[in-house]
Amino acid sequence: MKPSTSLRLPSPTVVLTLQSMGTRSLRTAISLLILSGCAAAVPELKPPPEGLAWSPEAPFRNQRKTEIPSEAQAFSHFLKGYALLGDGDFDPALKEFEAAVAAEPNDGFLHFRLASLYLRKGDLKKALVEAETAVRLEPKSVEHHLLLAGLYSSLNENQKGIAEYNEVLQLDPANQEALLYLGALYLQVDDLARAGQRLEELLKADPNSALGHYYLGRVRAKSKLYLAAEQSYRKALELNPKSEAVLLDLALVYELESKTEDAIQTYQRLLQVNAQNAWARRRLGELYVGQNKLDEALRQFETLQGSESDPRETRIKIGLISFEKGDFERAATEFNLVLAGDPDNDRARYYLGATYIEMKADDKALEAFERVSEKSELYVDSRVQAAYLYDRKEETQKAIELVQAVAAKRNDRKEIYAFLSSLYRKTKEYPKAIQAMEKVVTLDPKNDEAHFQLGALYDENKNKEKSVASMKKAIELNPKNAAALNYLGYTWAEMGVQLDDAEDMIQRALKIQPNDGFYIDSLGWVYYQKGDYPKAVEQLERAVEITVDDPTIIEHLADAYEKSGRGDRALARYREALKRTKENEQIKRLRDKIQRLEKKI
Repeated sequence: MKPSTSLRLPSPTVVLTLQSMGTRSLRTAISLLILSGCAAAVPELKPPPEGLAWSPEAPFRNQRKTEIPSEAQAFSHFLKGYALLGDGDFDPALKEFEAAVAAEPNDGFLHFRLASLYLRKGDLKKALVEAETAVRLEPKSVEHHLLLAGLYSSLNENQKGIAEYNEVLQLDPANQEALLYLGALYLQVDDLARAGQRLEELLKADPNSALGHYYLGRVRAKSKLYLAAEQSYRKALELNPKSEAVLLDLALVYELESKTEDAIQTYQRLLQVNAQNAWARRRLGELYVGQNKLDEALRQFETLQGSESDPRETRIKIGLISFEKGDFERAATEFNLVLAGDPDNDRARYYLGATYIEMKADDKALEAFERVSEKSELYVDSRVQAAYLYDRKEETQKAIELVQAVAAKRNDRKEIYAFLSSLYRKTKEYPKAIQAMEKVVTLDPKNDEAHFQLGALYDENKNKEKSVASMKKAIELNPKNAAALNYLGYTWAEMGVQLDDAEDMIQRALKIQPNDGFYIDSLGWVYYQKGDYPKAVEQLERAVEITVDDPTIIEHLADAYEKSGRGDRALARYREALKRTKENEQIKRLRDKIQRLEKKI
């Protein structure tokens, strides 16, 4: 027996209602359809008993065909679409609803239903056109305005979305959906006062709105009202203890308040809800790194590595933690594993180079740094590191060439010029060293350390006047720059001028660093220049005791011994200084002093 092929049709009640209604009542008829439940089946047609004349066209065989009204056509398409949706046939249903709108274009409800279907399909532009038409045709419909507002916000037309939600509140002041989403939109456009106001209205109407408390927490956090934000987030968690979004935001607020332990506990709680939350596990690992709990951090990143489809970023983190722990072998392994799957990963290659430096594998480090792409943000730093390695290998000229090339590309990086200056200083190319350090001062004129280094270079280039000026500028910028205070005081002492000022400068330096042997030597030399040899000997003996093997300080003590009439001690110290010095000028001076004193004794 064949199954019944009867059509699904509306109940007689709905048909009779439709026949008695005009166009404006189409929506009422549709509502009755929806409320009527299952449609009644049409009984199968059976042929009449034998002998009776019968035709399926009777009794209207010879009558003229009647034109079906547009509202009836629209209703027919709606019915078919409604039935097809019930059967899960979305695309045919959509066509029927489009046909319904075409048949009855002035029915706002049909446009609303079609907009909903376009939204379901993901075609937001068509959905927007239909929703705008629905609102134009039926401006008092809360439902239509809510859909249109949602579409505007989805398309980032926030101001239009705000206007529609406000229109909903004009029609229905207690509409909780509008209050919630309006608060969220005001938050998005940084109108925090209105956002808080709407969300508080929502919570007054419904104190148990978890989303209301959550968004109010976000408003308070963005307003830097962190304690109030905590309160809102905790209330949201009372209502929804397993909300990942709330737990994440609460943990971030704790971080902003430097409540690291609370943040850690919150991330741990989140991971109990969802152990696969990569962001939370990564932040937890990073917090452990900040606390120097490297083993805990390593466990988090190792867990993360096992759950990620692309573990490269986590391998880099594990490599960095291993680096910090001093486990350079593992660090190198992790970075090499990243590069095996991603040879163009410049971060991994840069970190690998840094790891090889620590492993004293300079050639491998150089290879890693030189393979960093010129397009990489790490290119400049990689070239500087390569230059450092060449300098360490005593290939200073090659280091200079590398840094010069980098400086030509990035003339805004003061640290590059500072490094270049140090390289020229090493090769005793003082004018070039000065020029590079002057560039540092130009880029950072308030950097007292840069002025100090420039002053030292002027001094080494035998320009005392400019050296003094630079040291004064360094002290002006930072009155507690002990190195500059000492340098200026010692320079005056060497020159034999402004000895009282020199003593004052060095005493200021010693208040900052009381046990610095070089500063104590400077003070002893001021006393020497003043002719106070007992005080000079006292300070210089202390300086030699602290520094032990500095040939210049030993020579100073010998000079003070000689002036104090202790020639034998002076001679012994001159000989000691001669053994320790490598400077040709000092070697010649010490030999002269030894020969003179030997003749004298």
